[in-house]
Amino acid sequence: MPEAEAPTAIDPVTALPHVIAPGAMIAPERTALVVVDVQVDFAAPHGVVAGYGADMTESDKAVDHIEELVAAARAAGVTLAFMRVMTRPESDSQALKTWMARRGTPGGEAICRIGSGGEDYWRVAPQPGDIEIAKLAYSSFHGTDLDLQLRARGIDTLVMTGLTTDCCVDSTTRDAFHHGYHTFVVSDACAAAEADLHVHALKAMMQHCSLLTTSAAVVEAWKA
Repeated sequence: MPEAEAPTAIDPVTALPHVIAPGAMIAPERTALVVVDVQVDFAAPHGVVAGYGADMTESDKAVDHIEELVAAARAAGVTLAFMRVMTRPESDSQALKTWMARRGTPGGEAICRIGSGGEDYWRVAPQPGDIEIAKLAYSSFHGTDLDLQLRARGIDTLVMTGLTTDCCVDSTTRDAFHHGYHTFVVSDACAAAEADLHVHALKAMMQHCSLLTTSAAVVEAWKA
């Protein structure tokens, strides 16, 4: 039998509708750039995820774009908000531990442990005056004061970036929509462990709660 051809990679920028010129929709005075979970354990070559054998190529590319967006946001006076997972064994929920055991990965909840170095930011980090959120779960709104901090600054629009598209970026974007925020997911400033998860997560968010855009489009809007 002939060998099956490898599936062709889907470029979300061409496959899915994107806002090419977000302009005033992401005006600096009412917009926050949200950086989700760009941490050692999720993004670094010596982190937990890479230790599982994951290909970090797409994550590296996403962080390249996040670095560009952080610089552009600072230059334009955009609020920056950095999310990160910070856990201890005693903070792991029973639901999480049971789910990990039932799926055949007992102990898999041990990630971004406080004091391990895995919880540290990777390549990008907050500065004084930025919003910082420590979280236990996927959504950056769950059990945190993110909503209060954003509203105190007059923010009604979030530009979403980070890791991973299908998990914490997705969960935070959906919760942002539920809290009444306008959201833009920067498709090339997010990544997932598998290409199809990235594309399908973007498509699902586009269908239900967010608009998609690119890092170049955001940088251009914030130059104006």
